Amino acid sequence: MQAAVCYAYDQPLSVEEVSLDPPQVGEVRVRIAAVAVCHSDVHRIRGDWRGRLPIVVGHEAAGVVEEIGPGVTTVQVGDRVAVSMLRSCGRCVQCLSGSPHLCEGKFAIGPTSRLHNQRGEALLHGLNTAAFAEATVVDQSQVVRVPDSLPLDRAALLGCGVITGVGAVIHTAHVPPGAHVVVIGAGGVGLNAVQGAALAGAAQIIALDILDAKLTAARDFGATSAINTATDDPVARVRALTGGRGADYVLVTVGNAAAITQGLGLLCAGGTLVIVGLPRRDTLVQVNAYDLASKGQRILGSFMGSGRLITDVPWLAERYLDGRLKLDELITARYPLSAINAAIEAMERGAALRNMIMVAPDIN
Repeated sequence: MQAAVCYAYDQPLSVEEVSLDPPQVGEVRVRIAAVAVCHSDVHRIRGDWRGRLPIVVGHEAAGVVEEIGPGVTTVQVGDRVAVSMLRSCGRCVQCLSGSPHLCEGKFAIGPTSRLHNQRGEALLHGLNTAAFAEATVVDQSQVVRVPDSLPLDRAALLGCGVITGVGAVIHTAHVPPGAHVVVIGAGGVGLNAVQGAALAGAAQIIALDILDAKLTAARDFGATSAINTATDDPVARVRALTGGRGADYVLVTVGNAAAITQGLGLLCAGGTLVIVGLPRRDTLVQVNAYDLASKGQRILGSFMGSGRLITDVPWLAERYLDGRLKLDELITARYPLSAINAAIEAMERGAALRNMIMVAPDIN
């Protein structure tokens, strides 16, 4: 099998032959049809999060189950599945208390690997998944069946970008109907936060970005207003749009401190800031504690949209199939695995919402 393997930070991915061991207890081997390029993969490649090498990244994928290990009960060989970095043991305190996205369980893949290069080195399963490849082995909790009518390149989007953006609104923030919502960043995750706010029945959905093209896309995805923060004053505009109050909810979908600070300044009294985009590990943000306490505001973290893979993916798939969730419009371009570096470079230039790697388009 081939896999795109990162051997050094700030170096292009290389495509080479690697070996993939059979799935072990509770594990599933998936033939990858399509995998999206996510900013989290690029953060790992560029060294923003550091960590050991060599590694195979890629985590927003879909494909067909090829083989199952002993004890697998959730899927069968031949099932069409979405693949995600989310995995849950079902037994730890987090899983039992309703937060499987924060699972504290132990998994065999991590300390050990199912991937090895031609020199016999074990390759890390990047973001638990290693999906920039023709096939991958993951825990059974990381895959969920999708309808036959859902194309696999669209199904791939559900495992990260869509579940993260929509889930941040629905699961983390619990945005109620009629709320005033601001979304900072109109990239792939931001547009899905916009969609989530629309599904929640928000009265105002205000998208902020520095690129007019992305703001146009935000309107297409359900934003009621769009503000270019490079040319306009977001505080004044948000106040004007919300009757002088400010936003009930601000979702920061870009991973940088300046955006988080900006978001705090857009909140109303009693408002909630949700940090959705993952910044560098060393990112710090200054907070005016007096303002936070006196105004009764909250700051929440949202990892993977507080997602529950087994229930969220079918729910999102249903919304797509009945026309209430946009997926086709999220895919900017499709590339073969051999052109993965071009797909990454286009995304880093801001020229893409989601670039899709079509590993095996014949099984889509």
